[in-house]
Amino acid sequence: MHSARSLPVEIAGTASYLPERVLTNFDLAEMVDTSDEWIVQRTGIRERRIVADDEATSDMAAKAALKALATAGVEAEDVDAILVATSTPDYLFPATGCLVQSAIGAQNAMACDLEAACSGFVYGMGCAAGMISAGMGRNILVIGAESLSRITDYTDRRSCILFGDGAGAALLRESRNGGEIMYAELGADGSNPEILMTPAGAARLPASHKTVDEHLHYMQLQGREVFKLAVNKLTELLLRIPDETGVDLAEIKMIVPHQSNVRIIKSALERSGLEMEKAYMNIDRVGNTSAASIPIAMAEALEAGSLDRGDLVLLLAFGGGLTWASLLLRY
Repeated sequence: MHSARSLPVEIAGTASYLPERVLTNFDLAEMVDTSDEWIVQRTGIRERRIVADDEATSDMAAKAALKALATAGVEAEDVDAILVATSTPDYLFPATGCLVQSAIGAQNAMACDLEAACSGFVYGMGCAAGMISAGMGRNILVIGAESLSRITDYTDRRSCILFGDGAGAALLRESRNGGEIMYAELGADGSNPEILMTPAGAARLPASHKTVDEHLHYMQLQGREVFKLAVNKLTELLLRIPDETGVDLAEIKMIVPHQSNVRIIKSALERSGLEMEKAYMNIDRVGNTSAASIPIAMAEALEAGSLDRGDLVLLLAFGGGLTWASLLLRY
């Protein structure tokens, strides 16, 4: 799905939240057969954050949301919708978005979850922009939040090195400062879900002694296949931007990719004729946080003063489903 026109929608405020506990590569080396050098070379990750025992996805999402509202200067009661992108909701239902609505006091907001794995936040941005442009809301919170450590198999050295926890939020509204969403592409291919999935715990394979014993309630991924597909799709998304928008890739101030793997991002950028310096990366400090990775990175970049109003920013994601997304915005 491609956007047919630019939308006069802007980001009014962003924020992120990371749990206090840090899990380093050296910690993982005491749990599985791995090393700091091996992990860094293959992923670029040095450490990641882990939720506290009494903390869940909605807690992190609410904290990021309140900070984003404060940055935007918007009261919670003026929020019209809350969209939470997550693969690790607190419960199968109610939606994590409903829990966030209650936690922040946004009593006038509709609330729901959106599940598109690592592409979820960009999907949410596209949905929120459409709602605002259609007159269905003025202030919409889009949140990416994940407690991936709760579905990570810490006996599997191929996957446990990758994932971390955290949340990021953005408040979208009708443009007041010249901001716009210039182009969005959202896509999916559900023909091979086993490439990246959590097999058990829902309707297809309900939790049982068998599924727990076989570790089927943990994430499973086919690493080489994911790598190849991600590089090809991200490159395709990048190279399509000039044709669809007339914007040369060199004009884009910053690319904020899903923080999946440094080698994936580097390969896609190189194939597109771009340097790594164009991408904002924080994977070394936070790992792969799925739907939370792009809003966390975006919030960090803005807090650091790396972006100014009027700058062109490209959000880029690929994840389980399979799903993918790109969104070009003028901040």
